[in-house]
Amino acid sequence: MSTVLAVRTAICSTNSESYELDLAELAGENLRHAPDGWHGIAPFGGVQHRLWSRELPSSVSLATVDLPLDRDFDVRLQAAHRFWLALKQRPLGPPTLALTPRARLRLILALSALDGWLEGNSYRKIAEGLSGKARIPDRGWKTHDLRSRTICLVKKGLLLMLGSYRYLLRHKGKDNEDTS
Repeated sequence: MSTVLAVRTAICSTNSESYELDLAELAGENLRHAPDGWHGIAPFGGVQHRLWSRELPSSVSLATVDLPLDRDFDVRLQAAHRFWLALKQRPLGPPTLALTPRARLRLILALSALDGWLEGNSYRKIAEGLSGKARIPDRGWKTHDLRSRTICLVKKGLLLMLGSYRYLLRHKGKDNEDTS
């Protein structure tokens, strides 16, 4: 997953080191025209950076990256920093939207729970499949925390299936932490 950076021709040069960018040099499939502008994939530093520009510059020009102050500002800022590092031929660091191992496991469990539910299994059977039969109590299942967690996993899987998988593209900060 990567963030699309809006680039444009710089209006004036700066006193600091500038970088020239020729989007027209992107080969074949790496550059395409769409109704909203030009979409490009720039393979710098071993990573494919996704770029967008309203107009294709006629030749090599100084580049500017637009960073709107919206809810995705921090993600775009990280992506812009990685793009800048790639242009400087420096190590890029971790991907912008990398999932933690815990978050990845949670998604796997949610989709597995959803599969079990769609096959008609009870929450108890789903919990047995995910956690093992030994963790399921003979009595008190209705009030067991594993039952509640299984129900939450099925609900999360349903939400993902119904289109909220797009939340994977959003940065999880303190403000919008996933608590399910």
